[in-house]
Amino acid sequence: MQDITRRRLLWSIPFATAAVAGGGFLAMLSGLRKGNFDPREINIPVINKPIPPFSLIGQPPSAGFNQQELQRQTKPILINFFASWCIPCLTEMGVLQQLSSHIDIWGIAYKDKPDAVSGFLERNGNPYQKIGQDPEGNIGIEWGLSGVPESFLIMPGGIIKWHYPKPLSVASTQILLSLLQ
Repeated sequence: MQDITRRRLLWSIPFATAAVAGGGFLAMLSGLRKGNFDPREINIPVINKPIPPFSLIGQPPSAGFNQQELQRQTKPILINFFASWCIPCLTEMGVLQQLSSHIDIWGIAYKDKPDAVSGFLERNGNPYQKIGQDPEGNIGIEWGLSGVPESFLIMPGGIIKWHYPKPLSVASTQILLSLLQ
């Protein structure tokens, strides 16, 4: 008798799993229909919070930087996570070059090799005033990174004011510049 009960339990697990997954799927479809669910939305819990603790080794020609140095800044800084292997990072380099005349940009080379980053910056220009390395990606995790490129506007005192989880564009830089006024 106990063997039959165990068999029924084992057979019911896949059906229960399918029912729960189906319920979640129906909830998403209902949210899409009502307009309160965006599958492309990224929830970043770091907005309006202090920057996380970190310390980055330098990426030549920079000596790197850390949390305390960023917190001591008296003007806004744009932190840009990038990588030499990232095609969208290449596409945003022109926008970063133009933006660097309006705001200091500090770069974080995400999961990349120093030689590859140096070559990338030599070929495409260097809009960064400082560059640090995040070779393992641990700093990116602390910042809530979902991929590269991503940019964060840091206000004086080290508060994250704005986050952009894709390549910067002319439209996004207009939003950023309006935040600086």
